[in-house]
Amino acid sequence: MQFLIEKFGLIPGWVIASITIFMRYALFAGIAFTLFYIIRKGQFTRLKIQQKFPKTYRIISEVKHSAFTAGIFALIAVGIYFLRQAGYTRIYLDIDQFGWAYLLFSFIALTLIHDTYFYWMHRLMHHPKVFPLIHKVHHYSNNPTPWASLSFHPLEAVLEIGIVPIIILFIPFHPLVLFLFATWSLFWNVLGHLGFELFPKGFVTHPVFKWFNTSTHHNMHHSKANCNYGLYFNFWDRMMNTNHKHYIPTFEQIKDRGQKTEVRPQSASF
Repeated sequence: MQFLIEKFGLIPGWVIASITIFMRYALFAGIAFTLFYIIRKGQFTRLKIQQKFPKTYRIISEVKHSAFTAGIFALIAVGIYFLRQAGYTRIYLDIDQFGWAYLLFSFIALTLIHDTYFYWMHRLMHHPKVFPLIHKVHHYSNNPTPWASLSFHPLEAVLEIGIVPIIILFIPFHPLVLFLFATWSLFWNVLGHLGFELFPKGFVTHPVFKWFNTSTHHNMHHSKANCNYGLYFNFWDRMMNTNHKHYIPTFEQIKDRGQKTEVRPQSASF
């Protein structure tokens, strides 16, 4: 963001950043949508979480709201630029200042902090008085596609990454970590809204992998609403007992589709 503003100016820099964020979203969501909803639609049908496919008008709405979100994310990046210029952030440019081990640690820490923030912020947005004002737009997609990954009301777009401008005031982060985190977050959002379950059978009961969320997990949040609030991990949903009671059976049922081979009766011998 610093390069864009210093080279092109504030408004052009914001516009370029908005387009860049939108194009990154379009790349991730577009590849996923093209593969699963167009090119290999028939091949992956058995992995479709909800067997119906969304209407075209809903997909257009997802893209439109995501375009606004890209502009808001870019605006927040502008705010971070000015915070850094004023000397308020802990952003550093020399990796050697803290080392590569800290770089990895800071990425993991940011991911865990954001996951915790997202869970409680998400539950707040489902409060009856808050939901229609902020979160309802995202839930227009009750059968989401990858294009829904950034489909938010403008206020929700701010809340989605609202922890980042705050946390950089207290914890040192290299720009590379912030970029990798943004990419990871987008990837996981696309996966969560994919509409197809790619993880293997037994994933949600595995001692290690069960702590990661799945496409089924978030898809059920869209179809059932008041459950499955987590983003990357399943820690908080398990601790707060907010996983849908049919989450594991639903996941396993999806993985069982098409797995049974037809048994043909043997010809009778005389």
